[in-house]
Amino acid sequence: MVRGLQRRVHAGRPALLLPITDFATRFLLHCEALSSTQEIYAFTVFERVFTDFGLPAAIRTDNGVPFASPNALYGLSKLAVWWLRLGIRIERIQPGHPEQNGRHEHERMHLTLKQDATKPAAANCLQQQARFDAFLAQYNQERPHQALGMRVPAELYTASPRPYRGLPELTYPFHDWTAIVTHCGRICFNWRKVNLSQVFAGQRVGVRQITERIWLVSFMDYDLGYFDDETCRLEPIENPFGAKVLPMSPE
Repeated sequence: MVRGLQRRVHAGRPALLLPITDFATRFLLHCEALSSTQEIYAFTVFERVFTDFGLPAAIRTDNGVPFASPNALYGLSKLAVWWLRLGIRIERIQPGHPEQNGRHEHERMHLTLKQDATKPAAANCLQQQARFDAFLAQYNQERPHQALGMRVPAELYTASPRPYRGLPELTYPFHDWTAIVTHCGRICFNWRKVNLSQVFAGQRVGVRQITERIWLVSFMDYDLGYFDDETCRLEPIENPFGAKVLPMSPE
């Protein structure tokens, strides 16, 4: 049984390399070269990883695209909202503290990856991905780690017991009403628009009356903010997704 399963994620550097690693065992779940930081590509990668290895308890990321959106409510991205819907806790490192994302281990792995799989580079993307896949197998099954007592990651890694089965139904039985966020990132209140964020487009949110003229908007178990029936302007509350993580747990 895996306890406290966490997967750290780094946006790639200029090559847009996306490695996904289990921190506790150093097991490299996937390594893919992306042609763009657009979220649609990351969705495909993570869905494949979740299908193969199950859902983690948490994902730790930096604050860059596509894991966060600097101009969106609370810095969330559509990818992060999807993770939340799947019951995955978001852990963001503090800006300027890359050590919170296992920098030393990641940089060492990344350097070895570049040396073994990209010098020289393959002739095309398919051949390059084949090299990454070969590196992943060797890294997990043949290379011992000092931090693991000179064992290989595959000896220690266990897949998550939480299978990926798509998104569960989202309901708000303790709110006054449920709204579906429009493509523009809004909900309707008495024929007026309340702006939330486009990252919630298509998602259900709960709305609950707090006082005679004040309403609370919630997404899942997270309270997003309040609006009054005069201005209909959402006032965010304390960021529930802020960078407040501690150094990685060894579990």
